Amino acid sequence: VDIIGVGCYSSKDLWTWKNEGIVLTAEESNETHDLHKSNVLERPKVIYNENTGKYVMWMHIDDANYTKAAVGIAVSDYPTGPFDYLGSQRPHGYESRDMTVFKDDDGVAYLIYSSEDNSELHIGPLTKDYLDVKPDIRRILVGQHREAPALFKYRGTYYMITSGCTGWAPNEALAHAADSIMGPWETMGNPCIGGNKMFRLATFFSQSTFVIPLPGIPGSYIFMADRWNPADLSDSRYVWLPLIVGGPADRPFEFNFGFPLWPRVSIYWHRKWRLPSSWRVTK
Repeated sequence: VDIIGVGCYSSKDLWTWKNEGIVLTAEESNETHDLHKSNVLERPKVIYNENTGKYVMWMHIDDANYTKAAVGIAVSDYPTGPFDYLGSQRPHGYESRDMTVFKDDDGVAYLIYSSEDNSELHIGPLTKDYLDVKPDIRRILVGQHREAPALFKYRGTYYMITSGCTGWAPNEALAHAADSIMGPWETMGNPCIGGNKMFRLATFFSQSTFVIPLPGIPGSYIFMADRWNPADLSDSRYVWLPLIVGGPADRPFEFNFGFPLWPRVSIYWHRKWRLPSSWRVTK
C-alpha cells in the first residue's frame, strides 16, 4: 500500500482513543526517498530510550516490489511526534521484511526480523541509543518460513507468536518459547482457542503484529493482529484478543518428545470483550 504516513492514537483505558495525527509523514516529491508515497512502510514500532530521552521508531521499509527489504529508523522527543527519519539499512547485511522490536527488563532492546526469503528469523540487540544493531545475531526457526513475529516475556521466559508465509491470506499462528531471547527457541503449537477449526487454523482471519502486557493482571496480555483486506489493503482492520499464559502445554517438543516446562499460551476468540473494570493504565 502506498505510504501515507505513520498515525498515532492515544488512550487512557484502551477503549476510548484520541487521534494524535500523522507522526511520520510521507515524502511527496522526492522519488528516491524511502518514505516516498509510492514505497512501502509497514509494522512501525516505537520504544523509549532512557539513556537519550528519545522515542525511537523502527519499521519495515520496502519498494513496491518488496525488493529493498530493509528497516528504517526515526526519532522524536515525544511519542506523538513529529519523528525525524534517519534512514534505512539491511540489518547485519541481511534482507529484513516483517519485523518487530522488543525491549527487555534490563533496558536492552532487540530487533527481530524475517530474512532469507522469509525462511528464517534473525534476532539481535540494538545499540545503547537504539539507533542501530550490534553485530551479534542469531538465526532462529531456520527453514520454518515464519514471519510477523510478536514477542513478550512472562516470569523470565520469552514467548513469541509467529505467522506462516501465505502473502496477504491468513494462516495458522504458532507460539514459541525460550529461556534466552537469543535462543534456542522451541515451538509450542497453535495458541488459538474458540470458534471453529478453520477459524483457529487461520488465526481468526488475522496475522500477529504485537503483544501488549496488562500490568496488574499477571499472565494477561492483548494479542494484536492485522486483518488484511487484499482487495483494498488501505481498508485493512485490526483484531485485538485476550492472550493468557497459564496451564499445561498440549504439544510435545518436536525432537525429544518431552513436554515443555513452560505454561501454555492461549489466544481466546471473542466477538466483543472488555478489560476488567478494575484495570487501569499505569502511569
